[in-house]
Amino acid sequence: MPVSAEKEKDLAARMIELRVAEDEFEESFIRSSGPGGQKVNKSSSCVYLVHLPTGLSVKCQRERSQSLNRFLAQRLLLDKIEKQQKGFIAAEKEELEKIRRQKRKRSKRAKEKILAAKHQRAETKVLRGKVFTDE
Repeated sequence: MPVSAEKEKDLAARMIELRVAEDEFEESFIRSSGPGGQKVNKSSSCVYLVHLPTGLSVKCQRERSQSLNRFLAQRLLLDKIEKQQKGFIAAEKEELEKIRRQKRKRSKRAKEKILAAKHQRAETKVLRGKVFTDE
């Protein structure tokens, strides 16, 4: 099942938009693993692409066809390059740093402040008890 001409055109337009040339890719074909039977075990249908200027790499063995895997690998690599260029990576790093801060061990002083606030809150709640009236 070959890739349609329209999809090839879209991929080429996207490469132009991201200012990536096809000669910047280093491409190698290796044997796939997993399901696919004798076709996968004997032919080198897995595509390994490296974008030389950025060092980003992608390995694709989703389909049994080498040409289809090549197209999918190029698309995945362009996604990675776009992420890097548009600054999505900075947002991801920021999110990781936020999680790291949340998991960081609290200082002794911070723990004491939190505990004091808890005790204060507990005292306030105790005062909300039922009011008994003498009749």
